Amino acid sequence: MKTLTIRNVPRRLADALDRERQKQDASLNSTVLDLLSRSLGVTGEAPRRNGLAALAGTWSVEEQRRFDAAVASFETVDDDMWR
Repeated sequence: MKTLTIRNVPRRLADALDRERQKQDASLNSTVLDLLSRSLGVTGEAPRRNGLAALAGTWSVEEQRRFDAAVASFETVDDDMWR
């Protein structure tokens, strides 16, 4: 394990860390390790999701191809209208 020292921690950040430590009822060290691990995605847990995939769903390759073909005309500029 590596030991790190963090200097010049802004007061607002230190206060927020202390509040989180109290909320977790844990040491400052374990709180910081937990926050860093979760925010960097290096925990044993599955990555956090925002839940939008269930609403938006996914497209197959064929569905994506059909959509791209349907909106292809939106990519062209009508020079007469542009002037």
